[in-house]
Amino acid sequence: MLRIDIITLFPRMLDGFLTESILGRGIEAGHLSVDVHDLRKWTTDKHRTADDRPFGGGAGMVLKPEPVFAAIEQLQTPGCRRIYLTPDGIPLSPALALDLSKQKHLVFLSGHYEGIDQRIRDGLIDQEISIGDYVLTNGTLAAAVVLDALARFIPGVLGEEKSLTHESFTNKLLDFPQYTRPAEFRGMSIPEVLLSGNHAEIEKWRHARQVEKTSSVRPDLLN
Repeated sequence: MLRIDIITLFPRMLDGFLTESILGRGIEAGHLSVDVHDLRKWTTDKHRTADDRPFGGGAGMVLKPEPVFAAIEQLQTPGCRRIYLTPDGIPLSPALALDLSKQKHLVFLSGHYEGIDQRIRDGLIDQEISIGDYVLTNGTLAAAVVLDALARFIPGVLGEEKSLTHESFTNKLLDFPQYTRPAEFRGMSIPEVLLSGNHAEIEKWRHARQVEKTSSVRPDLLN
């Protein structure tokens, strides 16, 4: 079973996320375990200070090294992967999510303010991951995205394992259109091929729609 520890200044942000839908059922079934930790637990002053002004000046605050080192050193296990969520990390991808899902223990550090003291990155972090070229208010949201993406690759979490092979970015193609009942709605009908029962033709049609959409929306994937 994959163990995941998330260190954040805002642990309550993940309360509902970890108990709802597919991820919540996966945790309840014991396919993975997730524990969320308040970074301020490892502060040592009466004000529970976890951040300070950056040396050299500048706007914002920086997470201090002392509580982060204390937290990770207490939670880490031999061979675990210690991950920092940051916009300047490597991009999250299906291949990376699959790799993470095969680990035994992951420790996620969620940044905030202007980031974290560089000594944390130099002395503790094994991998830095970005979920996109934009900045969030804090890394807890990014940790949730990475967690959700990797959990889908853990056997047993998804009820329909085949869905992993028929979704966006599989084989670098975006997903095909999906339809359900009724077959006609407000004058709009579903493609006849989907009613044919000819699975070879249906797969051919779906692949063509994938190539069509990818060419239009994300031509870089085809290159």
